[in-house]
Amino acid sequence: MTPEMLAQLHAACFESPPPWSEDSFAEFLVDPTCLMRARTLQQELIAFALFRVVLDEAELLTLATAPAARRSGHARAVLRDGLAAVRERGAVSCFLEVAADNSAALALYRDLGFSEQGKRRAYYRAADLAPVDALILRAPLS
Repeated sequence: MTPEMLAQLHAACFESPPPWSEDSFAEFLVDPTCLMRARTLQQELIAFALFRVVLDEAELLTLATAPAARRSGHARAVLRDGLAAVRERGAVSCFLEVAADNSAALALYRDLGFSEQGKRRAYYRAADLAPVDALILRAPLS
């Protein structure tokens, strides 16, 4: 995966929080604490999950699925693969933040064992949109 491919898919998926740049993805790809799982279809990137592992904790930094490929199990697959990989690196739990109004993501995360640990009020802000709370979720990896 190239930083350009990741940034393009991220931009197709997010307005708030703002999509990440090619430079940001380039930095993540060379960071030894980060790992990514991705799915392609006919050489086109359709989903990816980006994680960071520090000591025994992992964080899902972002998860993106091409709009045309949603509801096909791709996000679940990259998330499961990534959770297995961070567990192999020694993580015993994984955290993430998700917009409180993202019902599809919340359903997926809860189905995979994540539960709410906290809330950041009005965390996500985008021009011309009302602020949205971020939910902090955690899943044990044992």
